[in-house]
Formats: sequence, C-alpha cells, structure tokens
Amino acid sequence: MKGKKILQLIICVLIPVTIGAISGFVTRNEMGMGTWFESLVKPSFNPPNYVFGPVWTTLYILMGISLYFIWTSSEGYSRKKAVFIFGFQLFFNFWWSILFFKFHMILASVVDIAALWICIIWMILEFRKIKPVAAYLQVPYLLWVSFATVLDGSIWLLNS
Repeated sequence: MKGKKILQLIICVLIPVTIGAISGFVTRNEMGMGTWFESLVKPSFNPPNYVFGPVWTTLYILMGISLYFIWTSSEGYSRKKAVFIFGFQLFFNFWWSILFFKFHMILASVVDIAALWICIIWMILEFRKIKPVAAYLQVPYLLWVSFATVLDGSIWLLNS
C-alpha cells in the first residue's frame, strides 16, 4: 500500500472514530454508578456496559474502512452522494448518545436512532452500487443499530 493510500485509510478511519470519541467524551460522566442511566428500568436483554465500548470501536473502524473504499473509488456524483450519506448517518450517530445520556431525552433518542437506521440502509444501498465490499462492511453496523433501536425503544417503553 502506497503512502497516499495509507494516509487516506487512516483519515477515513479517524473520521468515525473521532466523532464517536467526541460523543463519548460529552457523555462520559452520564453512564457510571449512581447516575440517571443506572436508575432506568432496562429490558432483560440489555448488555453489560463494558460491551458497548469494544463494539462501537470495532464498528467505527469498519465504517472508516468502508468509507475508504468509497473515497478511493472513481470520482463522480455517485461517490459524492455516498460520502454525503455517510456523513448524514454519522450526524445521527453522533447525536444519539447525547440525546439519551446527556439530555435524558429517551423518546428523541428513539426518533434519532430510527432515522440512523434508515440512513444506514440508504448508505448500504448506495455503497453497494459503487463498491459492494464497502456495503458489506456496514452490515455489522446495521445489525448492531437494529439491536440498539429495539433496546432504546424498550427502555423508553419501560420508563414512560
């Protein structure tokens, strides 16, 4: 891999990892013992807190690799559209934990994650047209967000 390609890959991975880190930093004090989150009623399938960090880190890395495949594809409208959709879904991804953990707006977080889920499907469909492997790398993300959507909705129902 040439130097320019390595730099592009690093940048593409750093974009979602950094966005996730910023969102996590903003909400870092909201998830510990004795916090609002700990007081919520959660469904039986709620995973332990230590699962979320490694899962999200892995997903952000896969998202970045996927973005790299799109960014290094042939220039044109399809690539611009795909990169825009990537950024659009990342916007919803960023705001979810802030809505939920920082502002305690569970219903707003459900709406946000539902929009995120739709955007991920849209992104996968657009990525598949350009580079199928880029779309396949997003499937674990879609699966996790599908689970998280059910979890978020369940927490809202149990606490409303």
